[in-house]
Amino acid sequence: MADNEATGGSSRSSYARTHLGEPHGGWRRVVYQIAFESETPAGRLFDKLLVVAILASVAVVIADSISALNQRWALAFEIAEWFFTILFTVEYLLRLACLRRPARYAFSFFGVVDLIAILPTYLALLFPATHALIDVRVLRLLRIFRIFKLTAYVSEYQALLAALVASSRKIFVFISVVAMVVVVMGSLMYVIEGPEHGFTSIPVSIYWAVTTMTTVGYGDISPQSPLGQFITSLMMLVGWGTLAVPTGIVTTEIALHHRLGRGALAVPGLGDAAPATCANCGEDAHSTRAQYCHQCGAELARSA
Repeated sequence: MADNEATGGSSRSSYARTHLGEPHGGWRRVVYQIAFESETPAGRLFDKLLVVAILASVAVVIADSISALNQRWALAFEIAEWFFTILFTVEYLLRLACLRRPARYAFSFFGVVDLIAILPTYLALLFPATHALIDVRVLRLLRIFRIFKLTAYVSEYQALLAALVASSRKIFVFISVVAMVVVVMGSLMYVIEGPEHGFTSIPVSIYWAVTTMTTVGYGDISPQSPLGQFITSLMMLVGWGTLAVPTGIVTTEIALHHRLGRGALAVPGLGDAAPATCANCGEDAHSTRAQYCHQCGAELARSA
């Protein structure tokens, strides 16, 4: 866990230095070291306090949605919400102010998440009675997206994201095959069962195929003919095996990243750190912390 946190923090710092523009000195340099360099004591403390603040703010939003609690603690929830909004606003502005290329951070994934974390409260203040264009409850619900800020401070999220990104093409192919199967089977059931049994259209039949293949089976639509029930049974059996495929794909990628020592370093946008390639024999399947080639024993050259 400690190693993952260290490598995750180093990756984030490397990305900030390379793409966002590390400040040269002064107060901006101090803020930068706290906000972006998570391997420093101040940076680690900042990340931990921010995680606590994120969880607390999300808990406030959830509790505020309960009518009994809202009626009793409405003022306290309002004060807490503005406290967290101001806190995250200051954090966001300091992040922008300490960078030499603030626009790159503003349009990055985590920059957009930081903006979404504070924007709804201000929009609800500016448009308190705009029912025709936007419901205030929707704006309040958007505050729950603050929980995505956690992915910037917990290295295990980054390792999982790395595995998902590495598996994206395989998962896309898998989902494409599943989509073709449910379209074909849904269309077939539309022909076999027909509107009299609830299969009123091909889209409705596809909806039935999706719920059946994922083994959810709401029961709102069910086949009545023997042939339709036989096809349904086959789809249920296929669904059991189908659900295991994406899990296996992602698990394999996680194991591969762990074996190569890459962990959270392979997350796009957070400073990819590929294993070094041996200049002597060309071997590139090394741990990111390896100093010597495991094939020929030559010293590995590391970029600064």
